[in-house]
Amino acid sequence: MDSGKNLQNVVVMRHGDRIDNFEPLWAEKADRPWDPPLVLDGKIRAFCTGKKLNNNLGFPIHRVFVSPFLRCIQTASEAIHALCAVGDSATWMSSADGVSIDPSKIKASVEYGLCEMLNKQAIRAENAPKDGNFAFNISECEAGLPEGTVDSSSVERVYKELPKWGESTEGARDRYKNIIKTLADKYPTENLLLVTHGEGVGVSVTAHAPEHLTVYEVEYCAYSTLQRTLKQNESGTAGDFKLIGHNGILFTSTSPEVDEVVKEPEPPKSSS
Repeated sequence: MDSGKNLQNVVVMRHGDRIDNFEPLWAEKADRPWDPPLVLDGKIRAFCTGKKLNNNLGFPIHRVFVSPFLRCIQTASEAIHALCAVGDSATWMSSADGVSIDPSKIKASVEYGLCEMLNKQAIRAENAPKDGNFAFNISECEAGLPEGTVDSSSVERVYKELPKWGESTEGARDRYKNIIKTLADKYPTENLLLVTHGEGVGVSVTAHAPEHLTVYEVEYCAYSTLQRTLKQNESGTAGDFKLIGHNGILFTSTSPEVDEVVKEPEPPKSSS
């Protein structure tokens, strides 16, 4: 918890720079063209964002949940290395620099509910698996996270499997909103970091800002910070999350009348 103040914080973060946006021909030869890894700059950005979170948030991260997509697993790994680093060397730019960590600081888990939107808006149809099977292996995903941080024994995933290919954009946005609240409710005494995709970060803003907002871009490793008060009463209920900070998320304010017509914000550019 946040210094005993009965506050819970959730940080929702996008993955780093993915290879297929820098090497257009990568997907043509890839065995899993729907699941690109990070480029080196993406790993560096993820590690440096983890350092920024560690230095600037003002509260510790206790638990990390991550989408099963490789770019998110690699992003989470770099961020966890930064958050759990023993010492603070200015020369460290990624986990490849020999960063020593204390894995007891954070527990990490893979959560299907944080996955990419499984539709043609987010994944090019020619890159999606023809049979609709994205073939994620949880053990292999967990192996990509720092040793000693994986909490596979006590955590029960909220979403037991991926959504079906062709889910609606509205359905995906509802999923992101639901998973943020559900994970927070499961671990009310802990601050969470959720590593997901651009659309999920966008939803974390539009669903929790006090005014009507339209998100039009979510940069690599952009993140929002949500906070709520845990009410001390017989029901043990919590207040609603409020957006208290953001980095790398571009949006505009819209009137309620416009929102009634649009219904949902436009997806962030390069939301996958």
